[in-house]
Amino acid sequence: MAGDKGTEDPGVGGPVRHVPVLLQEVVGALVPTTGQIVVDGTFGAGGYTRALLAGGAEVLAIDRDPTAIAAGQPLIAAAAGRLTLVEGRFSELDAIAAAHHPAGVDGVVLDIGVSSMQIDAAERGFSFQKDGPLDMRMGGAGASAADVVNSLKPGDLARVLGFYGEERQAGRIARAIVARREERPFERTLDLAEVIGRVVGRSPKDKIDPATRSFQALRIFVNDELGELARALVAAERILKPGGQLVVVTFHSLEDRIVKRFLKDRSMQPSGSRHLPDAAVRALTFRAANKAVAASAAEAEDNPRARSAKLRLGTRTDAAPRDDADPIAFADLPTLADLPETGA
Repeated sequence: MAGDKGTEDPGVGGPVRHVPVLLQEVVGALVPTTGQIVVDGTFGAGGYTRALLAGGAEVLAIDRDPTAIAAGQPLIAAAAGRLTLVEGRFSELDAIAAAHHPAGVDGVVLDIGVSSMQIDAAERGFSFQKDGPLDMRMGGAGASAADVVNSLKPGDLARVLGFYGEERQAGRIARAIVARREERPFERTLDLAEVIGRVVGRSPKDKIDPATRSFQALRIFVNDELGELARALVAAERILKPGGQLVVVTFHSLEDRIVKRFLKDRSMQPSGSRHLPDAAVRALTFRAANKAVAASAAEAEDNPRARSAKLRLGTRTDAAPRDDADPIAFADLPTLADLPETGA
């Protein structure tokens, strides 16, 4: 959840420190009512969960960040038995939901990306504006951002920055990082941001910090965010009841591309061509909304994170879920597994 304005939720849980993006649109798509079961796959500060509980729904909330789970404990008591909070990855939401609701769920909502709680905590290492350890791990396990910048080969590092961050100067940045790490390894966020800033520079027309794209790329890579998203979409397909709603809020083009392609793949028949004139007819598992929903001008002005947000919606049909051998094949995007073996 994003934003720094305090609000008061009259339904459940009292003060809310962060402002959830596209909240009214999410609630309008899910229409939470008594008796419904909704999975909030990215609990964060609990903004969506509070709104769903206020509507009367029962919520199964998931977050891979143990600090979010700890912070959400008071909300469990306030929800009077209608909230279950689980530490885990949203890519595994089908298994998590099946353990609690084997008959399926009525809705799934995902808010993709880093939360402002994580960015605000300098010790988590997500921010290039605050000095902290170069970490960026949402769950605290596995390779950190420092491990990545200190060990990836120059070409692999350039690919990470170029693809996941859409950074045009990825090659120059990668070479600068490799040259500097030969003197001493990177350990702090501001140290890396300073090196990137020297390479990229900044003109008066720039609206973002020179380190923005590179830090985004490292965060996505470290947490396998695109792979997690793709697997979560397939998982949601498995556990949604017929008529159930899948609502996904994304914040940049890579995320939105995956969601858009997934819903197109699941809601439209493949078209034939002169090369493949007899495209196989397949069962369609979703009915998808034609267009993404963007934040209103008022919300974008009030909450800067909402400016790039897009909401996409799919309604589950009664068709059996697809048995995809590779759940991210539809996305046509490279993943961690596509990179060569890393090393100095």
